[in-house]
Amino acid sequence: MCQDRIVKSFTRSRLVSSSLFSLYEKVCAGERITEQDAITLFRSDDLNSLGQIASVIRQRKNGNRATYILNRYINYSNICVLSCQFCAFGARKRDPHAFEMAISEIENATAESLRGGITEVHMVGGLHPTLPGEWYIELLETLRALDPNLHIKAFTAIEIRHLAERIFKISIRDTLEMLRRAGLNSLTGGGAEIFDPVVRDRICRGKETAEEWKDVHRIWHGMGQRSTCTMLFGHIETIEQRVDHLRQLRELQDETHGFTGFVPFAFVPETTELSHIRPASAVDQLRTLAVSRIYLDNFDHLTGYWIAMTLPLAQVSLCYGVDDLHGTLKEERIFHMAGSKTPQEQTVETLERTIREAGYEPMQRDSYYRPIGGDAVDPSETVLAS
Repeated sequence: MCQDRIVKSFTRSRLVSSSLFSLYEKVCAGERITEQDAITLFRSDDLNSLGQIASVIRQRKNGNRATYILNRYINYSNICVLSCQFCAFGARKRDPHAFEMAISEIENATAESLRGGITEVHMVGGLHPTLPGEWYIELLETLRALDPNLHIKAFTAIEIRHLAERIFKISIRDTLEMLRRAGLNSLTGGGAEIFDPVVRDRICRGKETAEEWKDVHRIWHGMGQRSTCTMLFGHIETIEQRVDHLRQLRELQDETHGFTGFVPFAFVPETTELSHIRPASAVDQLRTLAVSRIYLDNFDHLTGYWIAMTLPLAQVSLCYGVDDLHGTLKEERIFHMAGSKTPQEQTVETLERTIREAGYEPMQRDSYYRPIGGDAVDPSETVLAS
């Protein structure tokens, strides 16, 4: 067995180009790569070598397993006080495409999906100017009453700041505590976009800063809770700005250890104000996933978001560091309103077949990336200090 591992390691090393071999050796030795290393990887045209290097970390952390979750997306409203240039989802109340779901509608949709076996409901919306705080509390309590085991993953850091500062008018921590008592289990990773302030001013002017985004997650993690994080790439940002975004996430993870996984996704420009931008190519998406896997050495999981990248490309991404294909989903609106042509949901059978065809072992997971049927202890009670 040991000899087999040596042979496999030698074979893999032969597939890495000489220009990247020193970084390959660095990763194999468990050393942390630098920002300049990450820029070198981004600028490499050798996609196969990037995949080989990323696969070293993927194998080390997750073996031959690739996961998915049974979940449902609910976008409760797209009415928003912001007008982000990259977004085709947000609307003013007067706009014809504006919508706002009633709590009873959300309850019925969630109940339907619970009968289908979901373990998580994932909810995000716009920064609604007039929904009262009581509405959000009632929403969480209603969903919690449906099933005490349902994981409620909801709200971006941007939504949390909106609720704290404009709706509840209390501190971030008190807002998070109130939502947690009502049933909130984890935060979503949205709203991060690209952290660089110049980029944010051009694609989402008026949105909270990187520090304000990070501070919400820092506080949530300090309460013993978990969240995911994201990066929206493939618009006006530079390679250096992508790496800076990854650096800030890695530093926050070093500090809090509260992120369960990283979910990068390419910008879909078709129906946005930035429709003139050429979408990120498949090569750029795979390169970004691979470099993210190599650089974010303190993250255990990397998700290939099929809703944005298509399922066939997500399948290929399993060979570029990805170990998770997200979920079954249903009625995703944000990317589809921007012009995504992917399906709005996938079946378990399709996800498992996709994973097997790529040569990996499919496994259903929970919201903390743990295999279903494994240790049932909530990591927020054991990993992080309250």
